[in-house]
Amino acid sequence: MKNKLQQFIALPAAILKKLTNIELALGRIESRQNSCIDSQNINDYEFKVSSQWGEDGIIQHLVKSIEIKNKVFFEFGVEKYTESNTRFLLQNNHWKGLVIDGSDENISYIKNDPIYWKNNLKAECAFITKDNINQLITKNGINGDIGILSVDIDGNDYWIWKAIDCISPRIVICEYNSHFGDTYKVSIPYDNNFVREKKHHSNIYYGASISALDFLAKKKGYSLVGSNLAGNNVFFVRNDLMTDTKALTPKEAYRVAQFREARDESGSLTFNDIKFNLKLISNLELINVETEELIKIEQLF
Repeated sequence: MKNKLQQFIALPAAILKKLTNIELALGRIESRQNSCIDSQNINDYEFKVSSQWGEDGIIQHLVKSIEIKNKVFFEFGVEKYTESNTRFLLQNNHWKGLVIDGSDENISYIKNDPIYWKNNLKAECAFITKDNINQLITKNGINGDIGILSVDIDGNDYWIWKAIDCISPRIVICEYNSHFGDTYKVSIPYDNNFVREKKHHSNIYYGASISALDFLAKKKGYSLVGSNLAGNNVFFVRNDLMTDTKALTPKEAYRVAQFREARDESGSLTFNDIKFNLKLISNLELINVETEELIKIEQLF
């Protein structure tokens, strides 16, 4: 009876392991099929294994198209790392990397996930600011030329990427806020203690516009190559590697977010469109990252 009970308890874990293996196998098949596509549009390569949307496919395409000498990634804002931009890259391509999240619980989960001992992965708990980001990177043995930087902290994304100067990633992935459109170079003002859920109940006041990120990318020596179809992640490639890749303008790359994540004061999803959502945060301020002028959202949209 005891043996049967143990077998029953172990069954879900065994099923999960099988499903994970199947998922990875399907991802490898899709990646190989993508090799037959001849397109300058990164959206044609989208597929999802561990990423939130189609980022896994875009990343697989880019790392095959661009010479990557140092197969290292750095991703922050990963939560439990079950849904992330680099998890499939870690498992499928056997890169090594560093992930950071501000929750002790999340980092503990990652370190107890079999992925942690099966791969060359470091996980650290830290609340990232523009003042500590470089020290967090270098103390973990990462510097100079690396493969990928993935930025997604639902807040100070623009300012943290701006502050990073200890690494030179060949590919940069950064979340943008679709609510801010494709024209204005705007971001939330830097706030050392920014927490998206606490700043405004709607959950939509965060991050930067795609044009602001493109402005920063140009200053750092990167070209915009596209965004995902879901409308929340933009991809940049270092200029010295832009041999066969077409550069796009923010207007060409911009996608209106297809997901609806705005919430009411009780925390429930509202399913409202962008126009309605902007009214909720109309009295809040953004900063024009080019002119450094503070301006209320109602004056822009």
